Amino acid sequence: MCGIFGYIGERNDAGKVVVEGLKNLEYRGYDSWGVAWKSNGIVSVRKDVGKISDVRSEDFSDICSLAIAHTRWATHGGVTKINAHPHTSCDQTVAVIHNGIVENYEELRRELTAKGHRFVSQTDTEIIPHLIEEELKTTKDFAAAVRATCLRIRGRFAIVAIHTHSAMLVAARNGSPLIVGVKRGGGEVSAPGRIEGYFIASDIPAFLDQTRIVQYLDDGEMLVSDGKSILFSDIQTGEERPKREIEIQWTQQQAEKGDFEHYMMKEIMEQKESVARAVNQDDAQIMTLAKAIREAQGTFLVGCGTASKACLAAEYFFSVIADKHVNVAPASEFKLYHHFLKPESLIVVVSQSGETADVLEAMRVAKSAGSKVIAIVNNEGSTIAREADYALRINAGPERAVASTKALTGQLAVLLLIAYALAGKLREGKTLLLETSSAINDMLNPRYIERLKALADKIQTKRDIFIIGKSWNYPMALESAIKIQEVSYIHAEGFAGGELKHGPIALIEEGTPCIALIGKDEVEQDSLSNAIELKARGGFIIGISPDRYDAFDEWIRVPDATAAQAIVNIIPIQVLAYFLAVARGKNPDMPRNLAKSVTVK
Repeated sequence: MCGIFGYIGERNDAGKVVVEGLKNLEYRGYDSWGVAWKSNGIVSVRKDVGKISDVRSEDFSDICSLAIAHTRWATHGGVTKINAHPHTSCDQTVAVIHNGIVENYEELRRELTAKGHRFVSQTDTEIIPHLIEEELKTTKDFAAAVRATCLRIRGRFAIVAIHTHSAMLVAARNGSPLIVGVKRGGGEVSAPGRIEGYFIASDIPAFLDQTRIVQYLDDGEMLVSDGKSILFSDIQTGEERPKREIEIQWTQQQAEKGDFEHYMMKEIMEQKESVARAVNQDDAQIMTLAKAIREAQGTFLVGCGTASKACLAAEYFFSVIADKHVNVAPASEFKLYHHFLKPESLIVVVSQSGETADVLEAMRVAKSAGSKVIAIVNNEGSTIAREADYALRINAGPERAVASTKALTGQLAVLLLIAYALAGKLREGKTLLLETSSAINDMLNPRYIERLKALADKIQTKRDIFIIGKSWNYPMALESAIKIQEVSYIHAEGFAGGELKHGPIALIEEGTPCIALIGKDEVEQDSLSNAIELKARGGFIIGISPDRYDAFDEWIRVPDATAAQAIVNIIPIQVLAYFLAVARGKNPDMPRNLAKSVTVK
């Protein structure tokens, strides 16, 4: 949540640099935006409500080499210009951007108000520049003032700050991500070329067009940079923390929309290749994970939102393919399971961003019990990947749309692969998934896409949509509802097929769209019977299956993928949700009230 970007270096158009970088982070928040830059010994601030993508970068080409910028997803305080970041101190000498929540802000605000500080916003963030200002009354060292401020804040945060009387950019993190991009003259990791500048951001795509060399700021650490060098240190002790440089394999082209109108459709279409990339894993790594699950005394699959639906599907994968029981828990509920955890337990966490707050909290609950943690992530170098005992990447590449698509199918592919490895059938699993990838490539053709667009146009005025599935198609019914809800704002619900008759079937009226996810498996006939029940009550039945049945009013054909059916069945729903959003005049990349990476609880 919220996009943070800062620059310090040789360039004299830092304002323009941070605005352009911030546009690459808009998926993290788009309620409002703001920029602060230092020029001629003065810190200037400009901010407003709306999307940073509507702002002209050229309007920030003032001569300066130090600037910070922020795009907001509101947590404290309404969406107003005053509440937008950056926030400043009373004397306007300190400017701060922030991601996270200051849990003790009311206590600190009362204390600072008693000392004469004036607050103009309703945000918790405004506490921070005032605390720094107060600390500067007893020290002239800006970095020391930021450090002291961080020690007083409770909660998860990422902070970047600048000061009128300092040539430094100072940043700190505790729970919320911050990544450093290093711009070298040689353009290579540890090259002898001089440092041209540093980028500080909450995600890699912000500076991917400038550099692929990164350094990771870990929890409880801060950094200070003058644009020529950088110093990392422990917030508590001040002890220096040397960092190595890492070269990211993502390319800028992967992170751009190209010829697509929206990132969501681009990322849906990239599943032609991304599923195969997910399968391209080292056999030894997969067998190591399978062995850990086999030997654990209790395995938990944990995720949030879409990732949690991948975990639910994997519960069926492990049961049907490997005859192995695993437990599934939403990350936000996992701390309630601490009674069952022990050193022999294994926690498998699944996350696209690798920064999800509830997942990180679940990991720490597990670690406190001595349990081992395996992470399945997309974002290399993320906090979750670094804190896990073992991490496996799904190799989906950058995912910019808020609604996750290719990351989900990558997660499903990796979890299915592990299930096959657990059953001693890794080669069979790889063959199935590669065949599935090829089938997806054939399926996502222009005619198929146009068919789904026509269906979206047909049902886009409907008030409700219901989705049913059984076995591993049940979690995909839940995921289908999430996709439709979040981008089109149509009320959608997913159910286990047999549960409809226990209440929800009362909501079915003449013409209500009902989507049935069906595969050629042991529950095929049961699923079809559920669809017929809906049709008998007037439901408009949309069948997604390898075969056509008389019960279907509309049939969306998918390949017969056996155990990988969940992967191919969810893709047409992703396309349908996209076109429902477009038909209703919504931006599928930026659904209201949502952000890509949920880094606050």
